[in-house]
Amino acid sequence: MEVLYEDNHVIVVNKSSSEVVQPDKTGDKPLCDMVREYLKEKYNKPGNVYVGIAHRIDRPVSGAVLFAKTSKALVRLNDMFRTHTNLKKKYWAIVKNLPPKPEMTLVHYLVRNEKMNRTFAYEERVENSKKSILSLKHIADSNKYHLLEIDLKTGRHHQIRCQLSKIGCPIKGDIKYGSQRTNPDGGISLHARYLEFIHPVSKKLIEIEAPLPNDILWDTFAKIMNVDPNGKVTILSPEEGEALEKQRALEDPGLNEE
Repeated sequence: MEVLYEDNHVIVVNKSSSEVVQPDKTGDKPLCDMVREYLKEKYNKPGNVYVGIAHRIDRPVSGAVLFAKTSKALVRLNDMFRTHTNLKKKYWAIVKNLPPKPEMTLVHYLVRNEKMNRTFAYEERVENSKKSILSLKHIADSNKYHLLEIDLKTGRHHQIRCQLSKIGCPIKGDIKYGSQRTNPDGGISLHARYLEFIHPVSKKLIEIEAPLPNDILWDTFAKIMNVDPNGKVTILSPEEGEALEKQRALEDPGLNEE
């Protein structure tokens, strides 16, 4: 388990595509239990160790996952993820087919089928659907594949996987949503690359870039994008964070419009 950031209230780890965030029917040890064991050993705690799940990413997806170490932090993080405020998430996805435009915003209405563990996308609102928004940018190419950066505006079940499939760009390895074959490790080529949030207690702005998976194709894109193999963590004071948000708003007036 790779720890990307930790303080008294939160911990961020870099999940592999084989790990599950919380217990499921497979019975495999979940990431939350691994974090609990890590904290118990690191701090030599004899009793139970609190670990709260602030959000989840699908099992075949890799990247940054945020956990709470205190109940106070979890309540505030849950509200942050529920309202999508003071929070930014960006993913990198490897696809074989190029999207229609190099930059575009996708708006679909998603319906989750729990029995099939699958989500379906519609152009118009239908019964039990949820409006789902993401922006994408084509940022790099290899010989056969393309790298997209996904800015997730809403957090729905299988949202990125489903919406990219809807426009004819299934993620490499994601046979559930249209890829022709699986990846050797059983995962899909979708990585939670960037996580930014306002700290639930200190109110500092935390920016985290999760290192890419150890894989030939990911290594190719890492070289193309000149990626730091160790990832990156940036911490800004509340004042610095506020100044950054104002600067972003000036550069992109539509940034906060959905």
